[in-house]
Amino acid sequence: MWMLPLLMAGLLAAQAAQAELSRPSFAEFLAGIKTEALSRGIRPEIVDSALAGIEEPSAVVIERDRSQAEVIQTLEQYLKQRLTLTTVATGREMLTRHHDLLEEIAATYHVPPTLIVSIWGFESNFGRFSGTRPTIAALATLAWDPRRSALFRHELFDALEILNRGDIDLTHMQGSWAGAMGQTQFMPSSYLRFAEDYDGDGHRDIWSTPADIFASIANYMHGNGWADGATWGREVSVPAEVRRRISNEVERRDGPCQARRDMSAVLPAARWRDLGVRAMNGDPLPDDTPNASLVNGESRSFLVYKNYDALLEYNCAHSYAIGVALLTDALTPGGPPVAKAAARKTRRPAKRRASRKS
Repeated sequence: MWMLPLLMAGLLAAQAAQAELSRPSFAEFLAGIKTEALSRGIRPEIVDSALAGIEEPSAVVIERDRSQAEVIQTLEQYLKQRLTLTTVATGREMLTRHHDLLEEIAATYHVPPTLIVSIWGFESNFGRFSGTRPTIAALATLAWDPRRSALFRHELFDALEILNRGDIDLTHMQGSWAGAMGQTQFMPSSYLRFAEDYDGDGHRDIWSTPADIFASIANYMHGNGWADGATWGREVSVPAEVRRRISNEVERRDGPCQARRDMSAVLPAARWRDLGVRAMNGDPLPDDTPNASLVNGESRSFLVYKNYDALLEYNCAHSYAIGVALLTDALTPGGPPVAKAAARKTRRPAKRRASRKS
């Protein structure tokens, strides 16, 4: 029986090698994209200009796809880097600067200004940087690369459709290495569904128009189930022995992304109390605690509610979703002290860090 794993590993390696050999060249791939784009009704001049000058896949884009901060960093490392006192101060400044516009949009879409600004802050550093990489070239690289080719092929055609509709011109269609665009960092499919022309100028400008940017974020969150007036979750105390018990007794959730599979099933507050989960001050969980899933970092744990799922729809990574949620709390009047949200010192598990698998 010991030979079975070796045989399976050899089979998988052979299949991967065969897939690599059968993959078309980048030039052949682009020719196929052009043909399909024309069949979808994209105007020839749009297709020609969009694909002109793309001669080879970007090694930088492929490398970045393998090394995302939300994936390679622990939750605690990510929060320490991204959720700083400066971030909170800037968020408060932006809430004041755009107060009237944000309040109007919040009333329209039923999404709080603090959440809009927090997502904006995490996605583009409050509009300071939204990416300078040409979107079509980045998506073409990722659509050709076999790791997630089907996903990015779909996004590439959606990006061509945006150009075809005239929402933005090719020169200004820029964003991240993954094809996420503008200050909202929408993927093209999200742009087509949720981008808003809030100022009514005929363009859904998520690159430079604050009204369109804020309304698009709010529309996305509302469209993905954010419930106004409800919270996202809370930090909780989960001692090591309780973690072990939960790991043995509580199933994990299913889902299309790793983050959803790396959280517990939804349980009522009474069950979490029985398991030994407590409030951060050591008190039992309140009776009115909503049904919740548990998300664990290395030293910090959170019970998360239905609104948290809406945050994962924006970026399905716990580091990102927890970071946005904590920033939202810190920006909310009467929310937790800034020091607790932004500057908590993490406890390093003894002896585990050196042996933790990458």
